[in-house]
Amino acid sequence: MSKNVIEIELIEKNYQVGTQVVRALRGVTTNILRGDYVAIMGPSGSGKSTLMNIIGALDTPSAGTYVLNGTDVSRLTDDRLAEIRNREIGFVFQTFNLLHQYSALENVVLPLVYGGVQKAERYERGKMALDKVGLSDRMTHKPNELSGGQRQRVAVARALINNPSIILADEPTGNLDSKTSIDIMRLFDEIHAAGNTIILVTHEEDIAQHAHRILRLRDGEIERDERNEHITKIV
Repeated sequence: MSKNVIEIELIEKNYQVGTQVVRALRGVTTNILRGDYVAIMGPSGSGKSTLMNIIGALDTPSAGTYVLNGTDVSRLTDDRLAEIRNREIGFVFQTFNLLHQYSALENVVLPLVYGGVQKAERYERGKMALDKVGLSDRMTHKPNELSGGQRQRVAVARALINNPSIILADEPTGNLDSKTSIDIMRLFDEIHAAGNTIILVTHEEDIAQHAHRILRLRDGEIERDERNEHITKIV
């Protein structure tokens, strides 16, 4: 088994805007090791959201190859991409993306419903995931009965439920106050310490400083790929 969970080579992504072609990514090449903790940073228009969408199998590149956990996902059909997403990637979004009519537990087990897991096993695994993020006493609460930090913890539990190859977090503290952001980043630190691979997309330098490696994008290219010598540790 390769030490790399992600292998990206010469990825291009072009968009047609009217009569113009916009080159959002320009020959991006990088690998991400299993168990790494990587932040992707860059100003607006740098290509970080486009790269995130390709890593998350939400979009396909115009050229180049992307191998995720041994599978070349560069040219898969939409149905196969959906399978890969559900099996290999746990998503955490800025806006939580919870279904408000469902309880915390029902939200957490949704990926298992799509995966065809039996109800009893779904709920057992869901309870374990909520316990991991410190919400075992909030399983029956609906999102509108939870604080912002608790809702993000539900989203993290949902991301963990399938034991994915990577956790992909898009601005996970963007809608949270400073204290709650610290709590969520402590949770990500704990998840990484347990052996999970985390890819964090952020425009906030203090959030990126939790990662062990920072990819800095500009104009669709990797401007710098640096190991973080000053990792923020929350005790």
